[in-house]
Amino acid sequence: MTQPVLLFPGQGSQEPGMGRDLAEASSEAMNLWKRAESISRLPLREICWEGDDAAMSDTRALQPALTVVNLNLWRETAARIGSAAPLGAAGHSLGEFSALAAAGVLSPDTVLELTALRGRLMAEADPQGTGGMAALLKLDEARVARIVAEAATESEALLLVANYNTPAQFVVSGAKDAVALACRKAREHKGRGLELKVSGAFHSPMMREANRELAPLLRKAVWQKPRFPVYCNVNGKAAHDGESARENLLEQMTSPVRWIETVRNQYTDGARFWLELGPKAVLGKMVAPCLAGIAAEADEPRIALVNDLQSARGFGL
Repeated sequence: MTQPVLLFPGQGSQEPGMGRDLAEASSEAMNLWKRAESISRLPLREICWEGDDAAMSDTRALQPALTVVNLNLWRETAARIGSAAPLGAAGHSLGEFSALAAAGVLSPDTVLELTALRGRLMAEADPQGTGGMAALLKLDEARVARIVAEAATESEALLLVANYNTPAQFVVSGAKDAVALACRKAREHKGRGLELKVSGAFHSPMMREANRELAPLLRKAVWQKPRFPVYCNVNGKAAHDGESARENLLEQMTSPVRWIETVRNQYTDGARFWLELGPKAVLGKMVAPCLAGIAAEADEPRIALVNDLQSARGFGL
């Protein structure tokens, strides 16, 4: 039986009404929403199930809410995996907290406390709105690196690659002027530059103060040995013990998300089946591009998505 690698998405994968059907069908799922509301002191169900896109995209609410959705989908699916224990897990940015909870490294309550605080700190990290992010598409890594270097030099401002998502999809982060300039340069190079609706320059040194404030809670948490490896954003490598997972997470907010390396390392470790647990298909679509030219023809990756009550309860290997 094929062992899946679990993938948990982060910000940008939210959907209106996410998680509602499962919560209304399961008291356990509903209780996790209530626990997250108590910890975050925010009406998460009202925001996600009845609010508009702007309210739902606020990182203060989105981080604990999306974590609830991810974990509820995993709880509902886990019993149906049976003897095929996951080969590993990974989460993109915020999703790494869900991966750690799924692997038993951190308790659900601890993860909700961490993501609620992380959401608030990231929202407050740039009160003047000086930072931003943009996706640079249809360009290879070398060309993106040149664009970033040129834009940073010409604008005399901070700019770096924040997400290495696929070999033709990167996200840059830094000062807004530099981000806008990088988008213009991307278009000049026959690529695409799309500025993102975010409240700051995530995964950059502009998150240093937020990272410093989150660190004490990360260190205080109880970190258990993973039931299966968790591949970490900062280096794409598998953590096999709680201490390694903690040390990597301590650097996550100010470091790039190395998703290409993550997927390739999973493949090297034997992964052939990736199971995404989140509101919509985001990470599964990145697997094949990350493995292009690497995966053998006979090892074409298999991808599955669990995003609602029906898919969770109908899941089978």
